[in-house]
Amino acid sequence: MPKTRHSPRAVTRTLVLSPGEEVDAHRHDEHQIVYAGRGVVSVTTEAGTWVAPATRALWIPAGTPHQHRAYGATDLHLVGLPVEANPLRLDRPAVLGVSPLLRELLLVCTGDFRGTGAELGRLRAVLLDQLRHCDQQPVHVPAAEDSRLAAVCGLLCEDPADGRTLAELGAAVGVSERTLTRLYRAEFGMSFPQWRTQLRLHHALRLLAEGTPVTVVAHRCGWASSSAFIDVFRRAFGRTPGVAGRP
Repeated sequence: MPKTRHSPRAVTRTLVLSPGEEVDAHRHDEHQIVYAGRGVVSVTTEAGTWVAPATRALWIPAGTPHQHRAYGATDLHLVGLPVEANPLRLDRPAVLGVSPLLRELLLVCTGDFRGTGAELGRLRAVLLDQLRHCDQQPVHVPAAEDSRLAAVCGLLCEDPADGRTLAELGAAVGVSERTLTRLYRAEFGMSFPQWRTQLRLHHALRLLAEGTPVTVVAHRCGWASSSAFIDVFRRAFGRTPGVAGRP
């Protein structure tokens, strides 16, 4: 990551970002929830990239260097939390499922709230209660440390529709399939097909937020048909790709 600025407090506010707009690399001494009420947001850390549509929020632990990027016009809702407020006991970034109630709490807490400080405090307490019941929903493209694994991942990041097998990709960079299989498990905790699906979903969210038609997204991301893409997308996000960046 580029040079990281330090902001002691994790702000609570709403940012309106244009398509492709970025928030530069920074870290803060508090936890932060990042939620795109409209559009799609990605968060990149040294460990990789997480991406979330409007049904997901991102948890950024205190002290984690990170940067944001908007895909499509994005309303970015940021909630800062003190270090002792960690209801899920998470020490690494995570993607969390957002219920309708949690969504409304995130919008209210980051908006122009006109109530008293005590009322806002009670809303934040309910928000923390809701976080305790969140499911983690991994949409994460981890960064490879091993140079051999990074070479293969780089080929697919450049073209997610590349349909070559792991053996064929390994031959292209001079690494055996057996070695790559072991590296995917050791570094990412997932198989090669699981990682490739994560990459394709990540890329699909970005394209959908930019207004790319579903049929085109399916083709560019390597699915054999639109129906196959829609099925995988619905199972991953609980909605069809046609409404991916909508609340």
